[in-house]
Amino acid sequence: MNQNKLSVYLKVILAVIGVCGLVVYFLILPTCGESLHASFPEFAAWHWPWLIFLWVTAIPCYAALFFGWRIACNIGQDKSFSLENARLLQIIAWLVAGVTLYYFIGNVVFLFLNMNHPGIILIALLICAVGVSITIAAICLSHLVKKAADLQEQSDLTV
Repeated sequence: MNQNKLSVYLKVILAVIGVCGLVVYFLILPTCGESLHASFPEFAAWHWPWLIFLWVTAIPCYAALFFGWRIACNIGQDKSFSLENARLLQIIAWLVAGVTLYYFIGNVVFLFLNMNHPGIILIALLICAVGVSITIAAICLSHLVKKAADLQEQSDLTV
């Protein structure tokens, strides 16, 4: 598979993820919230704080997709192993770490405000574990891409 094909595949995947995120954030979550507080009126006051809290998590997610798109563009230009890609991967790692920390702290705050459920806490811990895993993977990839870029630069200078 050549670089241009890989770049196109990555861009399609990122676009599909972006569209799926829009559907989840602006269609599924509000609908689930509405049906939840229709079934359980005691949770009606929780709807908007939780919805706004979850919508804020979309900001770093879409920023990470934007930086992923830039990486895909660099791959299409045959700059797979570049210092810019290493920097972009590091930015993605920081974004994922930040949204994971925000999500964890937000859930703890909602717990102390008595606006959380134990089942949601368990799901939140799973989501935080996934976020930490993605952060570690992005940091490792950033390090490896930086090392490969350094080796490629040394190779280009010696030839």
